[in-house]
Amino acid sequence: MATFFLLIIYLAFISLGLPDSLLGVSWAMMQSDFGAPLETAGLLFMTIAGGTIISSFASGAILKRFGTGIVTFFSCLMTAVALIGFHFAPSLVWLFICAIPLGLGAGAVDAGLNNYVATHYKAHHMSWLHCFWGVGATLGPVIMAQFISGQHSWRNGYLAIAGLQFALVVILFFTLPLWNKVGGSSNVISTKEPENTNSGLYGANAKNLKPLQIRGVKLALISFLFYCGAEATMGLWGSSFLVNVKGLSVDVAAKWVSLYYAGITIGRFITGFITLKISNRTLIRIGQITALTGTTLLFLSLPSIFSLIGFIMIGLGLAPIFPCMLHETPIRFGKEHSQTIMGYQMAVAYTGSTFLPPLLGFIAAHSTIGIFPFVIAGFVAILLLGSEKLNAILNRNGLVSVKNKNFTEI
Repeated sequence: MATFFLLIIYLAFISLGLPDSLLGVSWAMMQSDFGAPLETAGLLFMTIAGGTIISSFASGAILKRFGTGIVTFFSCLMTAVALIGFHFAPSLVWLFICAIPLGLGAGAVDAGLNNYVATHYKAHHMSWLHCFWGVGATLGPVIMAQFISGQHSWRNGYLAIAGLQFALVVILFFTLPLWNKVGGSSNVISTKEPENTNSGLYGANAKNLKPLQIRGVKLALISFLFYCGAEATMGLWGSSFLVNVKGLSVDVAAKWVSLYYAGITIGRFITGFITLKISNRTLIRIGQITALTGTTLLFLSLPSIFSLIGFIMIGLGLAPIFPCMLHETPIRFGKEHSQTIMGYQMAVAYTGSTFLPPLLGFIAAHSTIGIFPFVIAGFVAILLLGSEKLNAILNRNGLVSVKNKNFTEI
């Protein structure tokens, strides 16, 4: 039963990734249909991201009140309805209205599922979970491209994705009783969990503290902010850097950026196996050092092929960081507050991916895109320093990264 239930969670994460890239792929045709200016896509993206940030911050209280299963079901239903709204939207106003539930639904289910897997399953499932998000984020544009090229209709592309979302909603509805049943099963949660993972840094007194009062939480939030800032900035401005600084053609630059994303997706799949032998904390450190090494290849005066190697190294380096940091949450701060802190982390992560890339664009517009590798190196360096400082706090309090044997044997 636990294996079947895990497949449902994987499906939920594929569905979470499906809508994420649709706007960028379809906007050229949508812009023409609505007669909208180019920058409207950015405003729509900000609206979706704003809803995601808000629901992520509120997810702790909502999930405690209703449970992960109910929240996941209604969040996916909200997302499916929003996508249907995009299909029927008669004007830009309706697109903005539908963007709100699209963002709200994504934030709650993301935080809920991440904490559920971090609490109930081994570390390799967290890595594979985010690998499956990459599968969804890849399939979304492929499906949309088929409808745009075959039917010249972005609306039917949104309708098809909405249909897939509604199929998941039906599955989630009929499996709602499993959430508590599987979650409470001794086959899933080990009874041998070390004492210090129950309450994190403050032991039994943790329940008397507010989440942000727990030592190290702010450092963890900084790590999530700059991790997602680095990941999104690479994706948004990497091609511009390669074209304007390295002299590559647009199509070659696009292919190289796609290899960066492939590095993240493949890296997370491989990381799932490595976590069986190496702790989350070690993988986070290795990933940060690898990404930082990759950035040095970008600002050195080397042949262009080294830039490709750098992009792939950065992708592979970033791959384990996000899922491993998420999986460490209940270990670092205790299960008492892990759900609320997970929501904070996801909200700050979305904040980083929403606001840090445009910040680089603003600075580059008044200087040069040549600052790109230095900014990426700065983001990763702050991430590394914050993470190591948090590790020092954990070490002083006798908390070590828990081996995977303390979770489900799946």
